[in-house]
Amino acid sequence: MAMTITEKILAQHSGKSRVEPGENIWVDVDVLMTHDVCGPGTIGIFKEHFGKTAKVWDKQKVVIIPDHYIFTADEKAHRNVDILRDFVKEQSLPNYYDVGTEKYKGVCHIALAEEGHTRPGEILLGTDSHTCTAGAFGEFATGIGNTDAGFVLGTGKTWLKVPPTMRFVFEGKLPPYLMAKDLILTIIGEIGVDGATYRAMEFAGEGVHGLNIEERMTLCNMVIEAGGKNGIIEPDKVTLDFVKSRTDKPFEVVKNDPDAKYFYERVFDLKDLEPVVAKPHSPDNKASVREVAGTRLDRAYIGSCTGGKITDFIAAARILKGRQVKIDTFVVPATTEVACKLNEVKIDGKSLMDIFKEAGTVIGPATCGACLGGPIDTLGRLNKSEVCISTTNRNFPGRMGSKSSQVYLASPLTVAASAISGKITDPRDCV
Repeated sequence: MAMTITEKILAQHSGKSRVEPGENIWVDVDVLMTHDVCGPGTIGIFKEHFGKTAKVWDKQKVVIIPDHYIFTADEKAHRNVDILRDFVKEQSLPNYYDVGTEKYKGVCHIALAEEGHTRPGEILLGTDSHTCTAGAFGEFATGIGNTDAGFVLGTGKTWLKVPPTMRFVFEGKLPPYLMAKDLILTIIGEIGVDGATYRAMEFAGEGVHGLNIEERMTLCNMVIEAGGKNGIIEPDKVTLDFVKSRTDKPFEVVKNDPDAKYFYERVFDLKDLEPVVAKPHSPDNKASVREVAGTRLDRAYIGSCTGGKITDFIAAARILKGRQVKIDTFVVPATTEVACKLNEVKIDGKSLMDIFKEAGTVIGPATCGACLGGPIDTLGRLNKSEVCISTTNRNFPGRMGSKSSQVYLASPLTVAASAISGKITDPRDCV
């Protein structure tokens, strides 16, 4: 029986020749990631059930990345990182990217890719719902809870139900005023925040394979906002070139069978799409930018695992170059590598960093920043009743700070265009 890429990966990792949607299986895990928010809980569960002196199943396959609540004076947040450090020392774990050291990276989902931990055909699990970002590399990647992660730490295995696959095909070439963020917000706006509950969301077509690897990561990152179990894109030369530039570990490319069956399939023509936003307070509250143009704003935010990659900053800089922002605008690189590139990448001879500084933005350190709200001293944290337009992935009440604030989700192009006008603005009107 023919299988989708998701089904084939799960079959291979369960020792079966084939699996079907709805089937419950045990699978072997290739990589487990945790961070400063969920890491302490995961470690506690591991020690409770396997013993205080137990060793993880494979120290080479455990990746720990503090990134959420790190640049803060909050003592409880510091204690979380201390717990990670103690565990890493006890277990002699090599893949630890500690804050305050040369190894520090930033946002886990982008750091995983930069450090070569994302590889086609593998299973990557993480104690963060946006672990699905790694599906851009043709692997099965999904978020799990602390209890499941504690079990994986001890055994290298987990129990999964095989998800049916929903396939989204984008035909044509991406217009210059659209980004991957517009595509995924369009999908979520159409199917709803529960439209893909426990289903694989596969992205295909010329429009998808014409994207660079970072834009593909944006697509897969937000499948969880539709309830998806995982997002995935079939590997191609773009995938392989990136992965091979980051790791020399072997991997096996897995692709769909030609006659694979899908639970649902939707085809979009890119020429019919336009810039969109998700209005407060849900990622599926979609509207075209033109529909909400003119909405007054207090803040703009460009950053996070969804919108803090170098591609995102290049897009924003093209609009901000030579202009001044009219509202508080925060630029927060996802990782230290991205932060360095802000000084290296140039547009018309001027670095992205200089463009952002001259435009009047506030540039923060590589971190999750205000995406998850965090302690009161978190950079860019929203205050009461503020209205923000952001490249982040969620806009629930209180997500970026005050529960009284409002967040509009948008592409870096739309956020930059809005920052210079002080109101929601279509990037096509900012040339």
